[in-house]
Amino acid sequence: MAKARNGTVAVTRRIEAPVHEVFNQLTDPAKHPHFDGSGMLRDGTGNKIVSAVGDVFAMKMHNDEMGEYEMSNYVAEFVPNERIVWEPVMTGASRAEDMEGIGQPAGHRWGYELEPDGPGATIVTEIFDCTQATEWLRVAVDNGNRWLESMTTSLVRLDKQCSAAHRSRSGSSGFAKQDE
Repeated sequence: MAKARNGTVAVTRRIEAPVHEVFNQLTDPAKHPHFDGSGMLRDGTGNKIVSAVGDVFAMKMHNDEMGEYEMSNYVAEFVPNERIVWEPVMTGASRAEDMEGIGQPAGHRWGYELEPDGPGATIVTEIFDCTQATEWLRVAVDNGNRWLESMTTSLVRLDKQCSAAHRSRSGSSGFAKQDE
C-alpha cells in the first residue's frame, strides 16, 4: 500500500518475520544494498550497526545522472524495533557540478516504521519525506512520488531477506506440508 501527502510518501508491507529481525536488517548499513529497490545503493560495508540518534553511516551510491557519489546518513530518529530515520548528506561526488552540494543537507529524510503483527510478522512502512527539501529537489523527485516503485521493490526484497533469515534461525524450510 502506497500513500502520498505533500512531499511525504510511504509504502507499507507485512513481512513474515518478527519485528526485531526486521529492525536488525535496517540497522546494519551493509545489508541495505541487498534490499534496495532503486539500484542506487552500492556499498555500505565498513559501518557500525546503527544504535542511536546521532550515529552516522556512509553509503556508496550510483545513478545514471550523477554517476558515483557517497552519502553520509545522520540518524535523526531511533526507537529500537519501532522506528529509524536518517538524513542524507552528500560527502563525495564524481561530477564537478555536484561538488558544491558536498556537506550540505538536502533536507530530505528516509525512514522505516515497524509495528508487530503477531509474534512472527511485522508491518513495515518505508517513508521518504522531502517537505523540508529545496524546491529543485522536490520537483526532481515529484514530491517523493518518483520513489514509490523503488520503495515497493525495497519492501519486497526486505521481506525476502528477513523471511530467509528468520527461516534459517528457526530451522524451518519455509515449505508447508500439503495434504494429499
